[in-house]
Amino acid sequence: MLSRANPMARIRHPRFAMTERDEALGEGLMAHLLELRLRLMRALLALGIAFIAAVPFANDLYGWLAEPLLRFLPEGGQLIAIDVASPFFAPVKLAFVVALLAAMPAVLYQAWAFVAPGLYKHEKRMALPLLVASVLLFYLGLAFAYYVLLPAMFAFLTATVPAGVAMMTDINAYLSFVLVMVIAAGLAFELPIAVLIAILLEWVTPAQLSEWRGYVIVVIAILAALLTPPDGLSMILLMIPMWLLYEAGLVVGRVLVRRKPEPAAS
Repeated sequence: MLSRANPMARIRHPRFAMTERDEALGEGLMAHLLELRLRLMRALLALGIAFIAAVPFANDLYGWLAEPLLRFLPEGGQLIAIDVASPFFAPVKLAFVVALLAAMPAVLYQAWAFVAPGLYKHEKRMALPLLVASVLLFYLGLAFAYYVLLPAMFAFLTATVPAGVAMMTDINAYLSFVLVMVIAAGLAFELPIAVLIAILLEWVTPAQLSEWRGYVIVVIAILAALLTPPDGLSMILLMIPMWLLYEAGLVVGRVLVRRKPEPAAS
């Protein structure tokens, strides 16, 4: 019987007392939460610094983004602002996106620093190169969209304007369209990383991916058609690098599979 005269006896009783293991788990969880908060604050600080640095150049950034369209517009052609506040908010939105892209390495580093202590040595050896490669490929996709894909698209779209129609695009609509296309191209360039992860996790084998090459090309063509205007040229320009990147991921996957050590015999 527990003593009614001493309420603390209930806490000290083995049935109700917290074990050392529970205390250690609680302290470990609190330490992880504090570490997560610190990493999030540092990531937000990096984003804030990048945004503050980009805002003074917001109008210049928008002019740079509009150049792929303006070069193909007829003489005197220009973008227009339908909403009263668009000339202010559209460049600021672009400055935020540019700041996010610029701060992405710092944000990903904070995420890596939080996750890395819980990984095994071989997992770290694989995860870090994949993380760095994914960031570089994403930036490469952004550059490809700006310097290759967008000019080809706008050359086609401006050439198909009916006679008597002046092509004048709202700056907000243009910003949304370009951001979707650029980010879609950046994600499309992550295809080899997806292939490598699938191979390393043993979801598929390089031999299976080689056998499915025809189906993969069809899927890539469908994705390229959905992401680009129906002009054919833009679809091909996006489809070809996606296919080449798939083949590159397959080649690297074969090399990694060959270097993987065989499990020891029991």
